[in-house]
Amino acid sequence: MSRLCLLCWLLISSVGISSLAADAATQSDRPNILFIMSDDHAYQAISAYDGSRNQTPNIDRIAKEGMRFDRCYVTNSLCGPSRAVILTGKYSHKNGFYDNTSHKPFDGSQVTFPKLLKQAGYQTAIIGKWHLESEPTGFDFWEILQGQGQYYRPDLITAEGKRPVPGYVTEIITNEALDWLQKKRDPKRPFVLMVQHKAPHRPWEPAPSKLGNREDEKFVEPPTLFDDYSTRGTAAHKADMRIDQMNPAVDLKLWKAGSAAQKQLYNRMSDSDKAVWEKLVDPRLGKFDEAGPKGDDRKRWFYQQYMKDYLRCIESVDDSVGQLLKYLDDSGLAKNTIVVYTSDQGFYMGEHGWFDKRFMYEESLRTPLVIRWPGTIKPGSVDGDIVSNVDFAPTFLEAAGVDVPKEMQGHSIVPVLKGKTPDEWRRSFYYHFYEDKDADHHVAKHEGVTTGHAKLIHFYTLNEWELYNLDEDPHEMTNVYGQADCQKLQTALTAELESLRTELEVPASGR
Repeated sequence: MSRLCLLCWLLISSVGISSLAADAATQSDRPNILFIMSDDHAYQAISAYDGSRNQTPNIDRIAKEGMRFDRCYVTNSLCGPSRAVILTGKYSHKNGFYDNTSHKPFDGSQVTFPKLLKQAGYQTAIIGKWHLESEPTGFDFWEILQGQGQYYRPDLITAEGKRPVPGYVTEIITNEALDWLQKKRDPKRPFVLMVQHKAPHRPWEPAPSKLGNREDEKFVEPPTLFDDYSTRGTAAHKADMRIDQMNPAVDLKLWKAGSAAQKQLYNRMSDSDKAVWEKLVDPRLGKFDEAGPKGDDRKRWFYQQYMKDYLRCIESVDDSVGQLLKYLDDSGLAKNTIVVYTSDQGFYMGEHGWFDKRFMYEESLRTPLVIRWPGTIKPGSVDGDIVSNVDFAPTFLEAAGVDVPKEMQGHSIVPVLKGKTPDEWRRSFYYHFYEDKDADHHVAKHEGVTTGHAKLIHFYTLNEWELYNLDEDPHEMTNVYGQADCQKLQTALTAELESLRTELEVPASGR
């Protein structure tokens, strides 16, 4: 080989080696993403937000070491639609998944953030609740619950088929997630892992190890527990989600031996779990019967039992978060992993006398969101900007260095995470709920706009409007729509609602 050829060869080789090294550095520098989502977890039940009813030390740790968001709104407060929004970065009218009742499968052929991250070299996995009437696409590994999933001995579905798994669903999802992290992922590649819990979804069946917790605790009633909806329209009066409308056998575990509710649950439990349930649940029958209590006392009694089981389910979720955080610490992954904890939407813990979600009122519109990103987020940060689940997809893409498609309607919150909220960041937010008064819980279709300081809601199938001044009326007890002294606010929000409809390309037929 001539001297010239040798020099050329060395030059080309060195460039190639440098390029490979640069690629490897880029690959290793890209953050992992651990996305943890529960189902129906009210922000009021996270002690980083409100410590009066519950303690969640592991979720709180994410907030303490990262950022807590106080105005994270969902576009459509319902399980399936929220998941579709998170995957696509698009509102329901753009991703095609509007509700839980039509059973129309999610269109898995459309662009999602897991697909784009996978194309960019990420390993993608989802474990837990899916609830989109389809098989997941864009994931290297998926293991999902069938439908809503069962708390005990749930069925898990993979590409190879379905299998029942003994045990408690929150613990099973956690163990499967840890197994993937420890044994199935490629340690040389970045990953996105979506861990999606069933809990604390109705019917709030706690783990046997949690059943004895809080049995003698007395929970403070929310100030709006006895809301009579006197200033609201038809929708609130007709909604079938009041605390005193709960099913005593299923929701409150007030069953008699051999009842249908008991058999359904017991068929999925181990003998030891059955023994625990019988010991702790049976005494409730001695405190309640169909003859009483009545009226306000009945609602109060139902509320106390509801809180016990709901918060017990959350205890297991918080334990799960702790186990996942510990694995990141022990494995050395914590320093380069974005950790997100959220819920698919908010939930009523007795506010307005309700459980469930759906309405645009604050408790279901607003979802918890805490994010930890070492080296990027200032620990202990609290943010009051309006962010949303429609922002998650573009955020994950930007964090990974992947271009955000123009079709995504959300905005990356990476600048917000860095403490540099853009001047042009949104000042208002559009919401749309598509199920109707004939569907579950009979909540009428509605859309609306909020600024975080005021809110306008249009129940368009009823031709009714509601307006709330949130600064003066944070509990949304007084509808001021049509009042003379609120005309300026009403006009401004009506114009903003139409502006957002135009910007987001909401079809007129969507009303």
